[in-house]
Amino acid sequence: MRLDVRYFASLADTTGCAKESVELDAPADVAGLWSELVRRHPALARIAYRPLVACDQEYAEWDHGLDGVQEVAFLPPVSGG
Repeated sequence: MRLDVRYFASLADTTGCAKESVELDAPADVAGLWSELVRRHPALARIAYRPLVACDQEYAEWDHGLDGVQEVAFLPPVSGG
């Protein structure tokens, strides 16, 4: 399966890109995708937080299956005030 992966804010800085295309074997979930991304971008393993994730613009959990998903976005935690 081919997915578009988007990185926001500090994650884009860490990977050096805002978007990339990733090919994964099915079945796959967000956690498996993240493992592949850490393999590609080892600096991701050093971040001190677990990114928020959205699949096709809907927030998702890390065990969310990727069958039928076209885009996965990773976002740093958001704080407000």
